[in-house]
Amino acid sequence: MLAFIQIHNFAIIDEAELELEEGLTVLTGETGAGKSILVDALGLALGDRADAGSLRHGATRGEIVASFQLTDDSAALGWLKDQELDAEGECMVRRTLTSNGRSRAFINSRAVPLGTLRELGEYLADIHGQHEHQSLVRPAVQRQILDHLGGKPALVRDVMSAFRDWSARRQELAALAEQDADRASRLELLQYQVKELGALAPSDGEMTALDDEHRRLASAGQLAEGVQQALVKLGSQDNDIDGASELLGKAERALHELAEIDPALGDAVSLVQEAAIQIGESVDRLQRYAESLEMDPSRLDWVEARIASLLDVGRKHRVEPSELPALAKRLADELELLESADARLEALEAELGQAEHTFTIAAGKLSRLRKRTARKMSDEISTMMQALGMQGGRFEVIVEPRNDAAPSEHGVDEIEFRVTANPGHPPGPLGKVASGGELSRISLAVQVIAADATPTGCLVFDEVDAGVGGGVAEIVGRRLRQLGKTRQVLCVTHLAQVASQAHHHVRVSKITDGKTTRTALKPLTKQESVEEIARMLGGVEITRRTREHAREMIDKAASGKA
Repeated sequence: MLAFIQIHNFAIIDEAELELEEGLTVLTGETGAGKSILVDALGLALGDRADAGSLRHGATRGEIVASFQLTDDSAALGWLKDQELDAEGECMVRRTLTSNGRSRAFINSRAVPLGTLRELGEYLADIHGQHEHQSLVRPAVQRQILDHLGGKPALVRDVMSAFRDWSARRQELAALAEQDADRASRLELLQYQVKELGALAPSDGEMTALDDEHRRLASAGQLAEGVQQALVKLGSQDNDIDGASELLGKAERALHELAEIDPALGDAVSLVQEAAIQIGESVDRLQRYAESLEMDPSRLDWVEARIASLLDVGRKHRVEPSELPALAKRLADELELLESADARLEALEAELGQAEHTFTIAAGKLSRLRKRTARKMSDEISTMMQALGMQGGRFEVIVEPRNDAAPSEHGVDEIEFRVTANPGHPPGPLGKVASGGELSRISLAVQVIAADATPTGCLVFDEVDAGVGGGVAEIVGRRLRQLGKTRQVLCVTHLAQVASQAHHHVRVSKITDGKTTRTALKPLTKQESVEEIARMLGGVEITRRTREHAREMIDKAASGKA
């Protein structure tokens, strides 16, 4: 159950907090006081979408914190343990908002994605909004309600998963069949291309290596001549000319003699010796390089022919020569896949048959469950309609095979809510037969029946009693009080008949100093509740008789008298 909620800078609430208890808690107050804002804040804390407009005017940051107490067997606690987010039977969710429209979500002080918070929220509270009757005429909503009452969400997910698996197999089979039309010509082309590239056998980095080698072979004469000239200048290749090596040797000997006279020349002698060593190593390397130079015209011809072949094949396939190895692999893989298409086609047809069988079995189970649930739902809502003042009204949930006979991820059924408010008239589609007031009452009946079926421990009703009054309103209140005996129920209401049935009463009021406006929440004592219900009954002037009537309504509800 929801134990505590704290709101900071949300809508017209600057600061508000409320402790809640088990049973039916009603929230009442003047129109515009902000009763539904508390429900909106709770929805936001449980993962609803938010924007910068949700913040209180002038605020840069807002926050909603909701704390829930969980029983050992609750689905929410099991979910928290599976996600490693549990905290000893308690659950605190927190949502922060900023003026730039961003928000963050937390579960037990740990940051989580909004989708994770929304998933947990489905286990914590079931919120029924005041405009749900407007969506009740939509086929998708009708299907969701019926499946919810069926109580087998795993079966619904199985049908969806089986259909998607079946669809994926069908799409793959269709793609293979489309390929089969030009498979022969494509196979022939691939075989030729793979053979051609296989004969060429391009390798990674080959083109770069060939370019380097071609440059060396084409310039071998120039390189040899240049190396020889360098050797002459460095060494003793020409006996008539002193090379750098000989000159350094002479300089070293002269300096060595002088260093014996003045040791300060020792560093200069060492540097000259090092230079002589470097010159000697350079000469050795140049000689080895000169010996390695190839003057091989046939090798040059081969390199040029190889480069030309790579360029020709690259142009044919519209790729750079360096990309040919990757192209060869890609075409070989495609050829292998195409050559094995027959085997894949045979295997895929078997997989498709199995996937269709799996879907058919799951969809059949779901259809049977829906039909059983539809009969029970029809009877319960028809009974509720009588209690809500629609005497002789009848509600029917029709589950039939889809008209187009095309299965979907939701099964093979077409679901429609039909109703008649007048005895002797056949039921018709809900959206075409029911008036606005009737639709509102039917929606209330559906929501109350659905609340009975939900495993959620906290139920929230936001002015779902709009459009009813008098004895019908009292029946609605008694029904909500009855729900409150087994779970926590929060109800925003403007009807005294509903408010009088509460176990706990909270007044929502709007306070203004002429410059700013804020909303305040106040739990009421029994006497304060009498005053609030008297206000709801009596309007501007509250008389002694009005107060006595309000007290009588509260006492009757507490005693269980109709």
